[in-house]
Amino acid sequence: MKTNLSLLVLFITFFSFVTEAQRVIDTVDTPYGKMLLYSNKTWTFFNKPIFDGIMNQRIHKIMTNNQDIPYTQFWNNEVCFMSKENDLSKLKDTVWLNEKNESNLDFKMPVPGAVTSPYGFRKGRNHNGVDMSLKTGDTIYAVWSGKIRYAKYNDGGFGNLVIIRHHNGLETLSAHLSKFLVFPDQDVVAGEPIGLGGSTGRSSGPHLHFEIRFYEAPINPEFFIDFESKKLKHQKLFVHKSIFSPSLKPTESFDDSYLTEHAQTNDSLSIQLPIIKPPVVIQKPKIKYYRVKSGDTLTEIANRNNTTVSKLCQLNGINPTSIIQLGKSLRIK
Repeated sequence: MKTNLSLLVLFITFFSFVTEAQRVIDTVDTPYGKMLLYSNKTWTFFNKPIFDGIMNQRIHKIMTNNQDIPYTQFWNNEVCFMSKENDLSKLKDTVWLNEKNESNLDFKMPVPGAVTSPYGFRKGRNHNGVDMSLKTGDTIYAVWSGKIRYAKYNDGGFGNLVIIRHHNGLETLSAHLSKFLVFPDQDVVAGEPIGLGGSTGRSSGPHLHFEIRFYEAPINPEFFIDFESKKLKHQKLFVHKSIFSPSLKPTESFDDSYLTEHAQTNDSLSIQLPIIKPPVVIQKPKIKYYRVKSGDTLTEIANRNNTTVSKLCQLNGINPTSIIQLGKSLRIK
């Protein structure tokens, strides 16, 4: 009986402590809903608005209404990649993106360092981004404005990872951070610090692994950014199914002259790309020889090989009356 009474007293004491520790001391209205502040310096959101994850209605309309396969774009702070069914190799139409952000014209390099490992096949698999040099503790910046979708440790090799979904329809991934400077669902502007560089996760040394994705499909960042001049290559870019091929080089994309001529601002814009003709390859004629047999004449050799005596003479530096030796090789092509 005494034991039960002691447990009851302990439970009541503990419950009173928790209740007091979590007592609401203030409320704050934020863009994410009403924030409740507790006496133990913790906080939660009350009636937090539900965000559907769509940052660009124009692009999402094309991706869902104009395709043979409707592409999905969810919002989840806990999962790195969600829409495994988004096969962008089956993208039917071409979508143009405003790289400088449809609601904010700013752009900022993620870090000032140089590219140390490019996009493409590496060690038997595709390297879906570029690695950029930095020192541990260097600041990493938001490339475009947007909203933080993911900011946590990723055990798939990225280490501390920040994913930002941008108003221009893209997502950027910054991996191997040593410290987070943002939190999920936070709005950020281009150039805002999002973390500090490091070597967390599957990393052999401090660097930034930087990716650009469209509906979770990776695109070579060099289609967008000139990493040497540290500027955007184009104000707008066409996205078509071939751009998701790891073997496609940035020099094979469409330039601003084509886009200026064809791009419009219609909300339902969907453009078919012109047919890309392969380069004309001029093949050199193959050289062919004939070995002279017993009884052969120039006329017989020419007839047998669909050519003329004059052509044989021209190729071999002889004349029609020349004596051809048995076993000699004559060029016939």
